[in-house]
Parts: sequence; structure tokens; C-alpha cells
Amino acid sequence: MRLAVVAAGFTPGEADELRRVMTHKRSHEKLAEMKERLMAGMEERKIPRPDAEAIFRQLLGFAGYGFPESHAASFALLVYASAWLKRYHPAVFAAALLDSQPMGFYAPHTLVEDAKRHGVEARGIDACHSGWECALEGADPGMPPAPGRIPALRLGLRYVKGLPRAVGEAVLLARRRGPFASVEDLARRARLSRPWMERLATAGALRSLAPDRRGALWTALGLAPGEEGDLFAGRLPPEPEAALAEASAAEEVAADFQATGLSERAHPVSLLRPLLAARGARSARELQRMRDRSAVEVGGLVIVRQRPGTAKGIVFVSLEDETGIANLVVMPDVYERFRPVVRRAPFLLARGRVERNGKVVNVKVRELLPLPFAEGVRPGSRDFH
Repeated sequence: MRLAVVAAGFTPGEADELRRVMTHKRSHEKLAEMKERLMAGMEERKIPRPDAEAIFRQLLGFAGYGFPESHAASFALLVYASAWLKRYHPAVFAAALLDSQPMGFYAPHTLVEDAKRHGVEARGIDACHSGWECALEGADPGMPPAPGRIPALRLGLRYVKGLPRAVGEAVLLARRRGPFASVEDLARRARLSRPWMERLATAGALRSLAPDRRGALWTALGLAPGEEGDLFAGRLPPEPEAALAEASAAEEVAADFQATGLSERAHPVSLLRPLLAARGARSARELQRMRDRSAVEVGGLVIVRQRPGTAKGIVFVSLEDETGIANLVVMPDVYERFRPVVRRAPFLLARGRVERNGKVVNVKVRELLPLPFAEGVRPGSRDFH
């Protein structure tokens, strides 16, 4: 840009236009259209034609690599800073990414699982402790983290699906006046209608007031509707306590995913581990220690499906379990045989062989099967089209 201003007399605005042209995918064509303006400007400044032509050729050459080079430098700095934060402040890194969603490559549940594998305690959404955004806590819920210790990650109310920010702010405003004594107290003081209380209960966000999700939902359903002016709003009718069946671990995790898109309680695949172990399937961590060309079975939750245009029909699938991520390579012929499974199954069991290239470990797949799980678990993943 400075060269265009000094050598060709471009205004700052014209120089910025030149910069945009040089970053265009058809930069050489666009630059050719600007050549006469550049040459005329350099002629006015007594720059010989051969020298002006040489300068223009340099601009053409820079357009071929300058923009990618600058992006590479920026990306390198971003990667370095991100890696440093993740290494030394994993909870801060996770909270920042979660509060910046939607973005990036991985869904929120994968970010939470990665944080847990790096020593961060993940705490669920809680109307008594969560802010709207995700936040950091000390050993005691709601307290600031102690210096020198990895803080806990508290998930924010923003992850309750369908909950407007105004409703979340109403909860926070009421809580600042004092802790909630009960589910009814929360509904009354925050002036939440029955549907919003149901949503909080379904997401497990009433855990400090009613530890059992089903009990919390039963209580929320029993609240008066909460219309404007209703004297009974946020109050329960007198009735005996209901004896509700206890939910299984799989049902709890499925309910978390259905209501929030993630679960801090357990990774879904950890609940399938006995089934996987019985058939000899390896975890993502075990896969890293296996020899090249070894036969292997690996099961997990699909978090990424990719079919790049330059990969000649090869599909890449990433499976996540409670120990890490396993990368699958699905060749075109295998993909055609198992297309419905590859495209739709949220949980997969893959059979194939280990392929090692230095520290990179993949599984070259020969067969794929869907893995069953509780109804309602449909986690987000990056899918191909």
C-alpha cells in the first residue's frame, strides 16, 4: 500500500482498494485492470517505464503469496497464544471458547470433554450459581478461584436451549437480592412463568434446589401458571410428595444433551464402555499405543464428518470417547457400502487397521456399525454435505 502511495500517487483509499484486489481469488486479473492507473501514476513521478514494469511484476508476485503469508503469520500467533492459554489456563481457555459459541470446529460438548481431560472440573448449569455466560469458580460453588489452582468451569444459563437472555437476567437479578430457598421461591422472586421453570428443570438447572431432575420437573409442573396479577403465581398447591422412579445414568446424560447440547456428568461413551470392552473395542487412548497395521475396533460419538473436495472421495470421521478422539479414514468404496451409517449414526463402531505416521494415528476403516444409546442424544457435529 505504501509503495502505491509513494510510487504511483495513490490516495489512501485507492491503496486500500489495491490491497483488496491483491487478496481476491482472481487477483492477477483484477491487478491487470488496475495496471494503467499504476503505470500512469509512476510515469507522472518520472519512474522509467522498465522500472515501472518491474514494480508491477513485483506486485503481481506478492499477490500470489503475500496474503496467504500474512494469514499464516497471524494464524501462527493465534495458535501459539491459544496453545499457551490451554496449557497454563485450561479453564479460562474453555470458558472463553464456550462463551464465544457458535464458532469454530468443535461443538460445546467436545470443548467441555477436552477441558475435563486437561484437569478442569466441569460444573453443571445451576440457577443458584450460574451466570448467563460460563464462569470460573473456586472449591466452593459461586466463590472466586484460589490463586495457583485450576479453577472449576461453571456452565452458564445460556446453554439452556430456548431460554431467552431476559429470563436468565431475571434469575440473576433475583439472586443478587439473596439466595433462593426453594423452587417456588425462585419462580416467585424472578417472576418466571411455568414454561420457563419447566425449561430450567428439564436442563437440570434447579439442582441446588431439587437435586433430582424428575422431582424438580414435577415441582415446576405443579406451579401456578404465573400470569400477570395471579396471587398464586410461583406457588405450589397442597399435595403429597410424588414417588418418582429414579433416572438411570444414561437417561440423565440423554436428558442433558436434549436440553443443553452437552453433559458435564459423564461422556455418553463411558456408559457404553462395558459393552465395548466386552467385544474388545479399544478406547481412543489405547489406540495411540497400538502398532502400525494392527487390527482394531474402536467406538465413539461422531463429532466430525468431512469429505474434502481434494480428497478424491475419502471421508474423514472423528470419534470421541471419554479418553480422547480417534480419527477414521473411510475410503470411497467403504463409504458407499456404509453410506447411511456414516452420514446419520450419532455413535459408531469402526473396524479396520491402525495406520501410524509418526505421532499421527488413524484407523483405516473396513466396516462400520451404529452403536445404540438412550433416545434423545443427538449431539452436534461438523458434517459434510
